[in-house]
Amino acid sequence: MGDSTQTSSLGTEGLKHEKSRRNWPNEANIFLALILIVVIFEALGQLLPYMNGQSFLFDTRDRFDTIFNEARLQIIILQVAIIGIIALGVTQVIILGGIDLSSGSVVGATAMIVMSFAQTELVNGNPNPKAVFGEWAFDLPVIVPLIVGLLFGAFIGLINGSFIAYFGIPPFIATLGMFLTARGIAQWWTRGQPVSFPTDDFAWIGSGMMPVVWFVLLAILFHLVLRYTVYGKHTYAIGSNEDAARMSGINIKRHKVMVYTIAGMLAAFAAIVLSAKNLTAQTGMGQIYELYAIAMAVIGGVSLTGGRGSIIGTVIGAMIFGVIQSGFTYLRLDAFYQLMALGGIIVGAVVLDQWRQRRAASKA
Repeated sequence: MGDSTQTSSLGTEGLKHEKSRRNWPNEANIFLALILIVVIFEALGQLLPYMNGQSFLFDTRDRFDTIFNEARLQIIILQVAIIGIIALGVTQVIILGGIDLSSGSVVGATAMIVMSFAQTELVNGNPNPKAVFGEWAFDLPVIVPLIVGLLFGAFIGLINGSFIAYFGIPPFIATLGMFLTARGIAQWWTRGQPVSFPTDDFAWIGSGMMPVVWFVLLAILFHLVLRYTVYGKHTYAIGSNEDAARMSGINIKRHKVMVYTIAGMLAAFAAIVLSAKNLTAQTGMGQIYELYAIAMAVIGGVSLTGGRGSIIGTVIGAMIFGVIQSGFTYLRLDAFYQLMALGGIIVGAVVLDQWRQRRAASKA
């Protein structure tokens, strides 16, 4: 009887321990990593002789009303906001157990198409020198290019999802094919010529800190969607165990198409914001954005095997991505060092994820 009581007690204690461990969210670890990276850059600024004691995050020259270097903070947030919008869609795809390599090319193609429907008729009193269509396409209501862009992104995502769900093509191959196709569309649309001079209403979408506003609003929306809706529960269920999800009555094929369609629309919206911000669209826009978006998700704790991750983690991962880029610029290191560091961090994040999975499996 005593042994039984002792066993029960130990079992209860074990459960309590596991519960308390689970209450410490993975996002907290990622946030601590973000703080650690900031501290490292701050320390290097103080220790490296050629930095002359410059601060990475704080204002040491009384240029701002706050103690923080507002200019650097704005740059960090702005440079990750647009790719962060793509990462929100990529996060859902990876949680589903898939991958999307086409999002960067979708940005390029969508930007070219959207800008051609967002042009103004007169530039400094003269006819628009970059006009793609005739008079009917000038000074259209801003809702027109928005709808055109989102529909194009949804169409691309629908094709990706259909090939994967209904034809059984591996996500890597299906989206790699679309990666090439969409880039070809971007180059074909105007035979490689840039498209410029949008209306003021369209330009407002990407003006100032608006890219950050869109990123934050969409992050909040999809955090709530993944956490509290049937759509989110089905996405995690399919990514965790597709066979079990199928047996529980989830329409796997339809849901995959839905997730890829949403990812395509988010990539398209990122293209809208990017072209509005730059006031032009070029065929090369969005190059390797898909890899950066995947990196943000992976750094943010999204498992490449599917079933685990969160929008909050991806947002923090995006901030880590931005801090690393800005930090290397702050230390006056060349861009190729940034790529090396990001590559190492991505590999390290995947290795850590694999280790955690093996550890969890061994305790099961």
